[in-house]
Amino acid sequence: MFKLSSRFSFLFVVSLFLVCSAFAQSDAKKDGNIRTPIMWEPVAVAEQDTFNGPGGEAMKPDTSSITFVSEETGGFSKKYRIKDGAGHTWVAKVGPEAQSETAAVRLLAALGYKTEINYLVPTLTIPGKGSFTNVRLEARPDDVKREGSWSWRDNPLKGTQPFQGLKIMMSFFNNWDMKEANNVIIRKGDQLQYVISDLGVSFGKTGSNGLMLFWRIGRSRNEPEQYAESDFIKDVKSGKIKFAFNGKNDGSFGDIKVSDGRWLADLLVRLTDKQIEDAFRAANYPDADAALLTQSVKARIRALDLATQGSTAAQP
Repeated sequence: MFKLSSRFSFLFVVSLFLVCSAFAQSDAKKDGNIRTPIMWEPVAVAEQDTFNGPGGEAMKPDTSSITFVSEETGGFSKKYRIKDGAGHTWVAKVGPEAQSETAAVRLLAALGYKTEINYLVPTLTIPGKGSFTNVRLEARPDDVKREGSWSWRDNPLKGTQPFQGLKIMMSFFNNWDMKEANNVIIRKGDQLQYVISDLGVSFGKTGSNGLMLFWRIGRSRNEPEQYAESDFIKDVKSGKIKFAFNGKNDGSFGDIKVSDGRWLADLLVRLTDKQIEDAFRAANYPDADAALLTQSVKARIRALDLATQGSTAAQP
Protein backbone atom coordinates (compact mmCIF):
# COMPACT_ATOMS: atom_id res chain seq x y z
CA MET A 1 0.00 0.00 0.00
CA PHE A 2 2.82 2.36 0.92
CA LYS A 3 4.61 1.73 -2.40
CA LEU A 4 1.43 2.30 -4.36
CA SER A 5 0.76 5.55 -2.52
CA SER A 6 4.33 6.74 -3.07
CA ARG A 7 4.13 5.97 -6.78
CA PHE A 8 0.77 7.70 -7.02
CA SER A 9 2.13 10.72 -5.22
CA PHE A 10 5.14 10.85 -7.52
CA LEU A 11 2.95 10.72 -10.64
CA PHE A 12 0.63 13.33 -9.20
CA VAL A 13 3.53 15.70 -8.51
CA VAL A 14 4.98 15.20 -12.02
CA SER A 15 1.57 15.79 -13.61
CA LEU A 16 1.04 18.88 -11.52
CA PHE A 17 4.47 20.19 -12.52
CA LEU A 18 3.72 19.70 -16.22
CA VAL A 19 0.36 21.41 -15.95
CA CYS A 20 1.86 24.31 -14.04
CA SER A 21 4.66 24.60 -16.61
CA ALA A 22 2.13 24.80 -19.41
CA PHE A 23 0.24 27.55 -17.63
CA ALA A 24 3.48 29.35 -16.87
CA GLN A 25 4.45 29.36 -20.55
CA SER A 26 1.01 30.66 -21.45
CA ASP A 27 1.27 33.37 -18.82
CA ALA A 28 4.76 34.25 -20.04
CA LYS A 29 3.36 35.01 -23.44
CA LYS A 30 0.60 37.11 -21.91
CA ASP A 31 3.02 38.91 -19.62
CA GLY A 32 5.35 39.87 -22.46
CA ASN A 33 8.24 37.50 -21.76
CA ILE A 34 7.95 35.97 -25.21
CA ARG A 35 7.59 38.78 -27.72
CA THR A 36 8.85 39.72 -31.15
CA PRO A 37 11.22 42.68 -31.44
CA ILE A 38 10.04 44.99 -34.22
CA MET A 39 10.94 48.41 -35.55
CA TRP A 40 9.15 48.54 -38.89
CA GLU A 41 6.47 46.67 -40.79
CA PRO A 42 5.11 47.08 -44.34
CA VAL A 43 2.30 49.58 -44.83
CA ALA A 44 0.57 51.16 -47.82
CA VAL A 45 2.62 54.36 -47.57
CA ALA A 46 0.47 56.54 -49.82
CA GLU A 47 -2.63 55.67 -47.78
CA GLN A 48 -1.28 56.74 -44.37
CA ASP A 49 -2.92 59.64 -42.54
CA THR A 50 -0.10 62.09 -41.84
CA PHE A 51 -2.40 64.76 -40.44
CA ASN A 52 -3.74 62.70 -37.52
CA GLY A 53 -0.65 60.50 -37.39
CA PRO A 54 -0.29 56.95 -36.06
CA GLY A 55 -3.08 57.43 -33.50
CA GLY A 56 -5.57 58.47 -36.15
CA GLU A 57 -8.73 60.43 -35.48
CA ALA A 58 -9.82 57.94 -32.81
CA MET A 59 -7.04 58.70 -30.31
CA LYS A 60 -7.13 62.49 -30.49
CA PRO A 61 -7.03 64.04 -27.01
CA ASP A 62 -10.13 65.53 -25.45
CA THR A 63 -8.94 68.98 -24.41
CA SER A 64 -12.31 70.09 -23.07
CA SER A 65 -10.83 69.68 -19.58
CA ILE A 66 -7.27 69.08 -18.42
CA THR A 67 -6.03 67.72 -15.10
CA PHE A 68 -2.43 68.23 -14.03
CA VAL A 69 -0.79 65.04 -12.72
CA SER A 70 2.93 65.72 -12.32
CA GLU A 71 6.00 67.34 -13.83
CA GLU A 72 8.25 65.14 -15.98
CA THR A 73 11.99 65.35 -15.42
CA GLY A 74 14.85 65.19 -17.92
CA GLY A 75 15.35 66.46 -21.43
CA PHE A 76 15.60 69.92 -22.99
CA SER A 77 11.89 70.77 -22.99
CA LYS A 78 9.50 71.37 -20.14
CA LYS A 79 7.07 68.46 -19.83
CA TYR A 80 3.96 67.75 -17.77
CA ARG A 81 1.96 64.58 -17.27
CA ILE A 82 -1.75 65.34 -17.60
CA LYS A 83 -5.13 63.69 -18.05
CA ASP A 84 -7.59 64.85 -20.69
CA GLY A 85 -11.37 65.14 -20.52
CA ALA A 86 -11.76 61.43 -21.33
CA GLY A 87 -9.39 60.40 -18.54
CA HIS A 88 -6.55 59.46 -20.89
CA THR A 89 -2.97 60.17 -19.84
CA TRP A 90 -0.61 62.31 -21.93
CA VAL A 91 2.83 63.86 -21.61
CA ALA A 92 2.65 67.49 -22.69
CA LYS A 93 5.85 68.96 -24.13
CA VAL A 94 6.14 72.73 -24.50
CA GLY A 95 8.80 74.69 -26.35
CA PRO A 96 10.47 74.63 -29.79
CA GLU A 97 10.70 70.83 -30.02
CA ALA A 98 6.94 70.27 -29.99
CA GLN A 99 6.34 71.10 -33.66
CA SER A 100 9.37 69.34 -35.10
CA GLU A 101 8.70 66.16 -33.15
CA THR A 102 5.04 66.07 -34.21
CA ALA A 103 5.95 66.30 -37.90
CA ALA A 104 8.85 63.82 -37.71
CA VAL A 105 6.68 61.18 -36.04
CA ARG A 106 4.08 61.45 -38.78
CA LEU A 107 6.58 60.99 -41.58
CA LEU A 108 8.28 58.04 -39.86
CA ALA A 109 4.98 56.32 -39.09
CA ALA A 110 3.81 56.76 -42.69
CA LEU A 111 6.83 54.71 -43.83
CA GLY A 112 5.88 51.86 -41.50
CA TYR A 113 8.13 52.64 -38.53
CA LYS A 114 6.85 52.12 -35.01
CA THR A 115 6.52 55.46 -33.25
CA GLU A 116 4.99 57.21 -30.29
CA ILE A 117 1.44 58.50 -30.71
CA ASN A 118 1.29 62.27 -30.50
CA TYR A 119 -0.74 65.33 -31.44
CA LEU A 120 0.01 69.05 -31.56
CA VAL A 121 -2.44 71.25 -29.67
CA PRO A 122 -2.19 74.94 -30.74
CA THR A 123 -3.17 76.24 -27.29
CA LEU A 124 -3.50 74.44 -23.96
CA THR A 125 -4.08 75.54 -20.40
CA ILE A 126 -2.70 73.24 -17.70
CA PRO A 127 -4.25 74.08 -14.32
CA GLY A 128 -1.68 75.50 -11.95
CA LYS A 129 1.02 75.64 -14.64
CA GLY A 130 -0.18 78.16 -17.20
CA SER A 131 -1.34 78.51 -20.80
CA PHE A 132 0.93 77.40 -23.61
CA THR A 133 1.03 77.50 -27.40
CA ASN A 134 2.00 74.62 -29.68
CA VAL A 135 1.95 71.82 -27.13
CA ARG A 136 2.84 68.29 -28.14
CA LEU A 137 0.73 65.66 -26.39
CA GLU A 138 2.26 62.17 -26.35
CA ALA A 139 -0.03 59.27 -25.39
CA ARG A 140 0.51 57.01 -22.41
CA PRO A 141 -2.16 54.30 -22.96
CA ASP A 142 -2.92 51.97 -20.05
CA ASP A 143 -2.38 48.86 -22.19
CA VAL A 144 1.10 49.87 -23.34
CA LYS A 145 4.17 49.29 -21.17
CA ARG A 146 7.55 50.97 -21.51
CA GLU A 147 10.49 48.56 -21.04
CA GLY A 148 13.47 50.92 -20.88
CA SER A 149 15.84 52.16 -23.58
CA TRP A 150 17.69 50.50 -26.47
CA SER A 151 21.11 51.11 -27.97
CA TRP A 152 22.03 52.15 -31.51
CA ARG A 153 25.15 49.99 -31.27
CA ASP A 154 23.64 46.82 -29.85
CA ASN A 155 20.04 45.72 -30.38
CA PRO A 156 18.29 42.65 -31.88
CA LEU A 157 17.45 44.52 -35.11
CA LYS A 158 20.96 45.75 -35.82
CA GLY A 159 22.03 45.21 -39.43
CA THR A 160 18.51 44.85 -40.83
CA GLN A 161 17.46 47.26 -43.55
CA PRO A 162 14.73 48.83 -41.39
CA PHE A 163 17.40 49.61 -38.80
CA GLN A 164 19.73 51.02 -41.44
CA GLY A 165 16.83 52.99 -42.87
CA LEU A 166 16.04 54.43 -39.44
CA LYS A 167 19.60 55.69 -39.14
CA ILE A 168 19.28 57.35 -42.54
CA MET A 169 16.07 59.01 -41.38
CA MET A 170 17.96 60.56 -38.47
CA SER A 171 20.23 62.25 -41.00
CA PHE A 172 17.18 63.01 -43.17
CA PHE A 173 15.59 64.89 -40.25
CA ASN A 174 18.90 66.31 -38.97
CA ASN A 175 18.06 64.65 -35.65
CA TRP A 176 21.49 65.16 -34.12
CA ASP A 177 20.55 64.10 -30.56
CA MET A 178 20.78 60.32 -31.06
CA LYS A 179 21.45 59.43 -27.47
CA GLU A 180 20.13 56.15 -26.09
CA ALA A 181 17.95 57.91 -23.52
CA ASN A 182 15.79 59.04 -26.45
CA ASN A 183 15.05 55.44 -27.49
CA VAL A 184 12.37 53.34 -25.83
CA ILE A 185 11.18 49.74 -26.01
CA ILE A 186 7.39 49.64 -25.97
CA ARG A 187 5.61 46.42 -25.02
CA LYS A 188 2.39 46.30 -27.01
CA GLY A 189 0.41 43.14 -27.73
CA ASP A 190 2.80 40.45 -28.91
CA GLN A 191 5.48 42.95 -29.90
CA LEU A 192 8.45 44.69 -28.36
CA GLN A 193 8.55 47.86 -30.42
CA TYR A 194 11.89 49.61 -30.79
CA VAL A 195 10.91 53.27 -30.98
CA ILE A 196 12.61 56.66 -30.97
CA SER A 197 10.73 58.50 -28.26
CA ASP A 198 12.28 61.95 -28.72
CA LEU A 199 12.68 63.47 -32.18
CA GLY A 200 12.46 67.06 -31.00
CA VAL A 201 15.75 68.37 -32.42
CA SER A 202 14.67 67.56 -35.98
CA PHE A 203 14.42 70.11 -38.81
CA GLY A 204 17.33 72.31 -37.82
CA LYS A 205 21.05 71.95 -38.59
CA THR A 206 23.54 69.41 -37.30
CA GLY A 207 26.62 71.64 -36.99
CA SER A 208 30.12 71.03 -38.24
CA ASN A 209 31.65 68.47 -35.90
CA GLY A 210 30.90 65.29 -34.03
CA LEU A 211 33.68 65.50 -31.46
CA MET A 212 32.96 64.45 -27.90
CA LEU A 213 31.98 67.41 -25.68
CA PHE A 214 31.65 69.66 -28.73
CA TRP A 215 28.97 67.84 -30.71
CA ARG A 216 26.22 70.28 -29.75
CA ILE A 217 28.08 73.36 -31.01
CA GLY A 218 26.49 74.95 -34.07
CA ARG A 219 23.38 72.81 -33.90
CA SER A 220 19.77 73.92 -33.87
CA ARG A 221 16.28 72.48 -33.57
CA ASN A 222 13.10 73.37 -35.40
CA GLU A 223 14.65 76.03 -37.63
CA PRO A 224 13.09 75.56 -41.11
CA GLU A 225 15.42 77.95 -42.91
CA GLN A 226 18.54 76.34 -41.46
CA TYR A 227 17.19 72.90 -42.29
CA ALA A 228 16.56 73.97 -45.89
CA GLU A 229 20.11 75.30 -46.23
CA SER A 230 21.83 72.23 -44.75
CA ASP A 231 23.35 69.37 -46.75
CA PHE A 232 22.09 65.79 -46.68
CA ILE A 233 24.31 63.45 -48.70
CA LYS A 234 28.03 64.10 -49.03
CA ASP A 235 29.19 61.28 -51.24
CA VAL A 236 28.52 57.79 -52.57
CA LYS A 237 31.67 55.70 -52.77
CA SER A 238 32.58 52.01 -52.74
CA GLY A 239 28.98 50.99 -52.34
CA LYS A 240 28.39 53.13 -49.25
CA ILE A 241 26.67 56.46 -48.60
CA LYS A 242 28.34 59.22 -46.61
CA PHE A 243 25.93 61.66 -44.99
CA ALA A 244 26.46 65.28 -43.95
CA PHE A 245 25.59 64.43 -40.37
CA ASN A 246 27.30 65.38 -37.14
CA GLY A 247 25.89 64.54 -33.76
CA LYS A 248 25.53 62.01 -31.01
CA ASN A 249 26.31 58.47 -32.26
CA ASP A 250 27.27 59.71 -35.72
CA GLY A 251 29.89 56.95 -35.82
CA SER A 252 27.12 54.43 -36.40
CA PHE A 253 26.62 55.77 -39.94
CA GLY A 254 29.77 54.23 -41.40
CA ASP A 255 28.13 50.97 -42.52
CA ILE A 256 25.19 52.29 -44.57
CA LYS A 257 25.20 50.68 -47.99
CA VAL A 258 23.70 52.04 -51.18
CA SER A 259 21.24 49.14 -51.08
CA ASP A 260 20.10 50.33 -47.63
CA GLY A 261 19.47 53.76 -49.05
CA ARG A 262 17.59 52.24 -51.98
CA TRP A 263 15.35 50.31 -49.59
CA LEU A 264 14.41 53.52 -47.80
CA ALA A 265 14.11 55.55 -51.00
CA ASP A 266 11.57 53.02 -52.32
CA LEU A 267 9.41 53.91 -49.31
CA LEU A 268 9.97 57.66 -49.33
CA VAL A 269 9.07 58.12 -52.99
CA ARG A 270 5.60 56.75 -52.22
CA LEU A 271 4.80 59.72 -49.98
CA THR A 272 2.49 62.14 -51.74
CA ASP A 273 2.95 65.90 -51.70
CA LYS A 274 -0.21 66.19 -49.62
CA GLN A 275 1.06 63.73 -47.02
CA ILE A 276 4.25 65.72 -46.58
CA GLU A 277 2.29 68.97 -46.37
CA ASP A 278 -0.15 67.43 -43.87
CA ALA A 279 2.67 66.36 -41.55
CA PHE A 280 3.76 69.99 -41.16
CA ARG A 281 0.20 71.29 -41.13
CA ALA A 282 -0.51 68.92 -38.22
CA ALA A 283 2.41 70.52 -36.38
CA ASN A 284 0.84 73.99 -36.79
CA TYR A 285 3.69 75.53 -38.74
CA PRO A 286 3.00 78.89 -40.38
CA ASP A 287 2.24 78.52 -44.08
CA ALA A 288 5.64 79.83 -45.20
CA ASP A 289 7.56 77.47 -42.90
CA ALA A 290 5.36 74.50 -43.82
CA ALA A 291 5.97 75.18 -47.52
CA LEU A 292 9.73 75.50 -47.01
CA LEU A 293 9.90 72.28 -44.97
CA THR A 294 7.77 70.43 -47.51
CA GLN A 295 10.07 71.46 -50.35
CA SER A 296 13.15 70.55 -48.29
CA VAL A 297 11.80 67.08 -47.51
CA LYS A 298 10.95 66.51 -51.16
CA ALA A 299 14.47 67.62 -52.13
CA ARG A 300 16.01 65.10 -49.73
CA ILE A 301 13.81 62.34 -51.09
CA ARG A 302 14.99 63.17 -54.61
CA ALA A 303 18.62 63.24 -53.45
CA LEU A 304 18.41 59.79 -51.87
CA ASP A 305 16.52 58.42 -54.85
CA LEU A 306 19.14 59.70 -57.31
CA ALA A 307 22.09 58.61 -55.14
CA THR A 308 20.83 55.04 -55.06
CA GLN A 309 19.61 54.64 -58.63
CA GLY A 310 20.63 51.30 -60.09
CA SER A 311 20.89 49.61 -56.71
CA THR A 312 18.63 46.71 -55.79
CA ALA A 313 17.41 46.59 -52.21
CA ALA A 314 16.86 43.17 -50.70
CA GLN A 315 13.76 42.70 -48.59
CA PRO A 316 14.29 42.80 -44.79
